[in-house]
Amino acid sequence: MTMKTPSFNKLANIMRPALEGELRDAIRIAQEHGTAKMHNMLAYQLGWVGENAGPGTQGKQIRPLLVLLTTQAAGGAWEAALPAAAAVELLHNFSLIHDDIEDNSDLRRGRPTVWKRWGLPQAINAGDAMLTLANKAILRLEETASSAIALQATGILHKTCLRLTQGQYLDMDFETRPRVTVEEYWQMVEGKTAVLIAACCELGALCAKAADDVRGSYREFGHKLGLAFQAQDDLLGIWGAKEKIGKSNTGDLLSGKKTLPILYGLVQGGDFASRWDAGPLKAEEIPALAQTLEEEGTRAYTQDAAHRLTAQALSALRDAGPQGEAGLALRELAHKLIERKG
Repeated sequence: MTMKTPSFNKLANIMRPALEGELRDAIRIAQEHGTAKMHNMLAYQLGWVGENAGPGTQGKQIRPLLVLLTTQAAGGAWEAALPAAAAVELLHNFSLIHDDIEDNSDLRRGRPTVWKRWGLPQAINAGDAMLTLANKAILRLEETASSAIALQATGILHKTCLRLTQGQYLDMDFETRPRVTVEEYWQMVEGKTAVLIAACCELGALCAKAADDVRGSYREFGHKLGLAFQAQDDLLGIWGAKEKIGKSNTGDLLSGKKTLPILYGLVQGGDFASRWDAGPLKAEEIPALAQTLEEEGTRAYTQDAAHRLTAQALSALRDAGPQGEAGLALRELAHKLIERKG
């Protein structure tokens, strides 16, 4: 995903160095007590060390930037929200380390995953450390905001972490089931994707000391944006240009992953559903099955869902009344997430 929006790029370039500084401070404690090598594992996951270290291996950092942009858009100083931004980025990376283990993924951002490089036991430990450091990082809001805000923010972070693990549970559970309903899919996606994006926006508004109704509108913006993002991601997983999405566009079908277009296709009870029920799909069948899905209306359905959810997100953002260039950046980001081709 490439961001070309002027306001987003301008503000992100200002905020990223401070965010990295906050992150480096947050994980520094991990090298104490003779555990410098564990610290190196965390730095590797964050893209700072190892082969090809740099912007390409650090991730897009959309979540922490959402915290900072929301704080500014809600009338606060984004610098005050840096501890919350660092916390959500650490929480996100905790989930990535553990997801890679649970999904048996060898690569992350073009490099061996932490478990592949250091083994399962140490990778689990590194993920646990990342989660612990996220919980520690957010407490620095006592210094940049207030003790009351730090306490509220910690509660939001803990609730979000539980929902992330519940979403991951459902995602793995779905792999063992022949059929999953579209309603169950949305429940899973809410935990896997939307809840953290919603938390980012809520934390940003909290750090700006926004009123409860404004904070709620920002949370709703993030929630709907997260759902829209996942719907678009599912569409790209079948019909995206593989050179742009950075992975095979046959993977979701070949692995039997229960994404939105696949589940909707099964509901139709047509040729795709018949072939799905007949047994595992073969690589040479995938292009024709993707075409069948499109003919049965699943691509249009998925695209419509993504656009509808984006419209709801933008409506919630308008209700929040975002200010200045940060408000523009949030709107631009929402449009770019839904318009992306990879």
